[in-house]
Amino acid sequence: MTFFKDLGLSEPILRALDAEGYSVPTPIQAGSIPVILEGRDLIGCAQTGTGKTAAFSLPVLQLLSANGGWSPAKAGQPAKGFKRPIRCLVLTPTRELAIQIGESLSAYGKNLPLRHTVIFGGVGQWAQTDRLSKGVDVLVATPGRLLDLMGQGYVDLRQIEIFILDEADRMLDMGFVHDVRKVIAKIPERRQTLLFSATMPEEIVKLSQTILRNPARVEVTPVSSTAEKIAQSVYFVSKSDKKLLLAHILKNRSLDRVLVFSRTKHGSDKIVKDLQKSGIRAEAIHGNKSQNARQRALAAFKDGEIRVLVATDIAARGIDIDSLAYVINYDLPNEPESYVHRIGRTGRAGASGLAMSFCDGEERAYLRDIERLIRKSVPVIEDHPFPTNDAIAMGEAKAAEEARRAPRGRGGFAARSGRFGKTEEPRHSSGKPWTVKAPNRDRGDPRGNRGRNFN
Repeated sequence: MTFFKDLGLSEPILRALDAEGYSVPTPIQAGSIPVILEGRDLIGCAQTGTGKTAAFSLPVLQLLSANGGWSPAKAGQPAKGFKRPIRCLVLTPTRELAIQIGESLSAYGKNLPLRHTVIFGGVGQWAQTDRLSKGVDVLVATPGRLLDLMGQGYVDLRQIEIFILDEADRMLDMGFVHDVRKVIAKIPERRQTLLFSATMPEEIVKLSQTILRNPARVEVTPVSSTAEKIAQSVYFVSKSDKKLLLAHILKNRSLDRVLVFSRTKHGSDKIVKDLQKSGIRAEAIHGNKSQNARQRALAAFKDGEIRVLVATDIAARGIDIDSLAYVINYDLPNEPESYVHRIGRTGRAGASGLAMSFCDGEERAYLRDIERLIRKSVPVIEDHPFPTNDAIAMGEAKAAEEARRAPRGRGGFAARSGRFGKTEEPRHSSGKPWTVKAPNRDRGDPRGNRGRNFN
């Protein structure tokens, strides 16, 4: 077994880790830390929840603090009138994730003479510019606010030594790649660059080829894999009955903290209103909520003041809660990779988790894409108070169950024996084949990694 003390980390950082109760690194940390300490560029295939924040924070803090850190005298500058330059930039897509990275830097770097700050939009800029004016070693930023403050002259990136692009695929999803390129154009070419992404779509591959030099690549398990300790299930239910089914499930008080996913911002708000009518305390977080409202809702959820947090995919990307045991997909995502990200919020740090999904008639194609990606069928729960009357959906559920019990045939899909030893496709009750939608080959390389939580 590898321990943090075996990775070449300094004594002040090891003391900070010990204070946090950590001694054993996750796979992404064990693979990344030595490479980063060598000064090499790196591509880390890692999704949120694998410990990637510590994977880059720990070695970067050590590199920046080498020889006592920056000082005006060491930089050949007179002390008076000069502030410490920004030496490391961490670019991340969401406010929540930026805040959590800042919290990690505070915890791991508490014994080091380094300063950091976090900047993001949605709040006033005065407090952020005030901290910047005092000088920081590490800047954690979202793209929009960073470019804004750069344009106003508050941020100077000319002395960046280390650049970290976090959640690169989410940057692409949110339309930030153009902004990322603008930022990269302002930082020195001679630098160490670290890129982390759960998947590697073509545009991210092209970006990595232009900004990294002979990078090492660290990846643990495919992004398509789902944690073994996460119990998955799907309920076939009509769209109009989803709110009733959700309230029914949440009547079980043992589900003490539940993260519910909605596909849209409006849908998130509607789910919260329906739950509140049923006497269940819930809050929503999404892009239309103010930063303060989102932080209050997240804090109330973490503290147990509310049982249910309803979120969109983007808003939930920065949520990191060790003890979260339950995830419900009220709406199935139209991108199967998002399903893996969603249910990966539970089952962390070696704990068990439960992921439940609601599937209406229009979402069956999404379910098939998900099962194709994760390479297994999601068990169907048919015994519930609001079964769908959609005969096709029920037939598919039965066919899926039959397929799971049958031996595997070519292509990884189950087949059953027909007459004369031939194989037949699984069929539902109508007698028609249970067809499977072809995978979308343009979704990029479905690779990332999973592990216990350590952010």
